[in-house]
Amino acid sequence: MAVNDNLANALSLMLNNEKIGRTDCEVRPSFRLLREVLNILKQNGYVESFEEVEDGKGNRIKLRLTGMINKCGVIKPRFNVKLKDFERFERTYLPSRDMGIIILSTNAGIMTHKDAKKKNLGGKLVAYCY
Repeated sequence: MAVNDNLANALSLMLNNEKIGRTDCEVRPSFRLLREVLNILKQNGYVESFEEVEDGKGNRIKLRLTGMINKCGVIKPRFNVKLKDFERFERTYLPSRDMGIIILSTNAGIMTHKDAKKKNLGGKLVAYCY
């Protein structure tokens, strides 16, 4: 069976494992965007660790969850956001101003909305987590 959105599949797998109390999960296939999103989640305390395991079928990522995820998912369609429009999307996807992160793709790389505000950058919305 073909998977249409690998990032959405990976984030929903993480959320489902988090809800049933598992700390370890395995995501397949591994790709650059997923590794960068997981790195941001690790920096913000949502993922404890992850490592890529090579197999002959597109590789996989083993990750250890911290139990901090209440909800996470991708943002479809991937809206273009200017710096002044962040407020609207924060109200839509996050429960409060200080809780959670929105991950976006900018010309300086993938980062959280807080880092993008500090650097005065806009970009495309990718995912959210709180």
